[in-house]
Amino acid sequence: MMRFASLAVRLFAVLLVSVLATGMARAQLFETKAKQAILVDYETGTVLFAKNADELVPPASLAKLMTMEVVFNALKAGTLSVDDEFLVTENAWRTGGSESGGSTMFAKLKSSIRVGDLIRGVIIQSANDGCIILAEGMAGSEGIFAQLMTERARKLGLEKSVFRNSTGLPDPEQKVTMRELAKLAMHIFRTYPEFYPIYSEREFTWNKITQRNRNPLLSMDIGADGMKTGFTEESGYAIVGSASRDGRRVFIAMSGMSSMNERAEEARKLIDWGMRAFQPMTLFKAGEVVGSARLYGGEKLSVDLRPEGELKIFVPLVNRGKMKARIVYDGPVPAPVRQGQPIGMLRVYIGEEMSQETPLFAAENVDKGNLHRQALDALGELVLGWLP
Repeated sequence: MMRFASLAVRLFAVLLVSVLATGMARAQLFETKAKQAILVDYETGTVLFAKNADELVPPASLAKLMTMEVVFNALKAGTLSVDDEFLVTENAWRTGGSESGGSTMFAKLKSSIRVGDLIRGVIIQSANDGCIILAEGMAGSEGIFAQLMTERARKLGLEKSVFRNSTGLPDPEQKVTMRELAKLAMHIFRTYPEFYPIYSEREFTWNKITQRNRNPLLSMDIGADGMKTGFTEESGYAIVGSASRDGRRVFIAMSGMSSMNERAEEARKLIDWGMRAFQPMTLFKAGEVVGSARLYGGEKLSVDLRPEGELKIFVPLVNRGKMKARIVYDGPVPAPVRQGQPIGMLRVYIGEEMSQETPLFAAENVDKGNLHRQALDALGELVLGWLP
């Protein structure tokens, strides 16, 4: 049975404000013209803003983030080298080349291109031909590569996103969520620091043709250094981006905007707001008890809980009345319990959106109680089980 435990009194003192502030609490923290959006603080994982973040939408060129993750993973595993060369097939040339009318690096038919150059073509020029060349070279066909993309997504915890090609070109079965794209972007930044800086390169010259990076945030003075833009007729203009300022880093994912100018402006506003409207707060120090969970058959009625290390979160400078927190666990927890045993989660909400989720562990050892204690707990559970 799912249980909700009370937190330490000090946590409520930190998070909650007087109910007299209900007028302010009703105000929206932020408004955006994007139909789907999410903003995440990288260090703490705090979701600073979310709007329809779990809604499935066509990814357009944002799918190339997943394409690059598969490529980067192969490079890290040593099964692929940046100096490997792949052939430009007729399929890649026709589907993603200059004849297609889409984004391209103008790869020549039947030529061979280094993986390192293909990576830059995809990231900086959003080259569809570059994606297909990589997909065919690594997996034999783009369809098989797309299967690898979805399988890899599941391993990374992206439970909803489905990929059907390497380019993001329209396919009715190809869908992503902004929450999962933000998670993917943070994974790329964290796992592949040697490749992430390519996303900030302003231009790339290939086949004597120079093309500029399409990310509009890179030219703004907001600390932006990546990642990708996209567009489809169905879902509008989209962007995944990251910015670092004053020691903080945030990631955004937005979709459903009506123009390139609106995309650039809405992304800029959301990043700027996220950097200015929140302040860091340490909720609990390393080793400090957060609360407790009820036990079944233990020598004690409950076990103290604590996070693995220091627990930090970014909280809004205004409208803190929108914040609340709870401990969630499946219980009662059967004894014995060992110190360090995972028990549940601490969930912090801003309004109805879960802003942060942190694992909690047993802070102590608790052995089984005597037969009398176990019998009382069994009776208690029997009674509670009959209650509606």
